[in-house]
Amino acid sequence: MTVLAVFRSRAQTLDFVAALKSAGVPAQPVSTPKEAGVGCGISAKFDARFSERAKLVLARKSYSSFSGFLRGGSYWGG
Repeated sequence: MTVLAVFRSRAQTLDFVAALKSAGVPAQPVSTPKEAGVGCGISAKFDARFSERAKLVLARKSYSSFSGFLRGGSYWGG
């Protein structure tokens, strides 16, 4: 299953994608779906099995524009 990390900043989204890749997580930038109702129009997409690693990257980098995760049509804040 796919997870999207939703941000309010394009620059931080792209930085997060790069950080995920550096941590061995296959990730890519994608358009943010309207269901998220927030964001800059771009999110980080990765497989749900890498969720814990993605959360560690988020904690280390302290992204101020991180809004939350979107998975299977459900949105929850970070």
